[in-house]
Amino acid sequence: TFNRNFKGRSGTVDAKIYLCNPFVATAIALKGEMYDPSKTDLTFELKPEPDTFVVNDNFLIPPLPPEDSEKVDILRGPNIKEIPLRDELDDVLEASVLLEVGDNISTDDIMPAGSAILPLRSNIPAISEYVYFNIDNTFPKRAKEAKKGIIVGGNNYGQGSSREHAALAPMYLGIRAVIVKNFARIHRANLVNFGILPLEFDNPDDYDKISQGDTLKISGIHENVQNDGKFVLENVTTGDKIPAHAVFSDRQKDVLMKGGLLPFVRS
Repeated sequence: TFNRNFKGRSGTVDAKIYLCNPFVATAIALKGEMYDPSKTDLTFELKPEPDTFVVNDNFLIPPLPPEDSEKVDILRGPNIKEIPLRDELDDVLEASVLLEVGDNISTDDIMPAGSAILPLRSNIPAISEYVYFNIDNTFPKRAKEAKKGIIVGGNNYGQGSSREHAALAPMYLGIRAVIVKNFARIHRANLVNFGILPLEFDNPDDYDKISQGDTLKISGIHENVQNDGKFVLENVTTGDKIPAHAVFSDRQKDVLMKGGLLPFVRS
């Protein structure tokens, strides 16, 4: 069964996918055709979960003491690279809008899946070549050339899978902020975890005051993150000043200031 029906999820763009629970999928498979099992006398027994689960820890090795772990060399295959880290959060960000997208952008749109891409999940430099590939295949090249940039989006940005690579790979490409009408909750949290500033327009109509290629300047980021979460976006290209906001927990503030969760944990 599938838990979402984005384009290409089943292998071809024009394939039709029906969302259903495992019981319905099983009933349809047994019947051999699409039908509604609730309209038949088909029944099933729902088994309760056990009070405890048996955990097989045969393949788990306790960690070494810190003094010994520092001496260990980690052997990585050719397609396994270290997770990239970014610097601490900028206090002033001036960068180009490298991409402007519309509503309901999914994490599949941001970081596509598929047989050619999934094997690269442990190789961020390689998988980043596919960021937004199905929407604008020039984006990775332009982002690397710019070295830093901003993405602007519409409603429900980052819906769908909680795919961390949809935040990690853009961070690797230099994306410093994502400014949208509103975020899907989990993706917004992932942006924070990888040090990308997630902002929402105070007035969603201000989305129309920004175009791809415009230069935006955001000042006083540190103070605004730590305090009221109110920001002013200066569109250097047009002269417009656009209010935006963000609400962070105390921990998210600390994570953002360090440039992401990994730098925060290591500090």
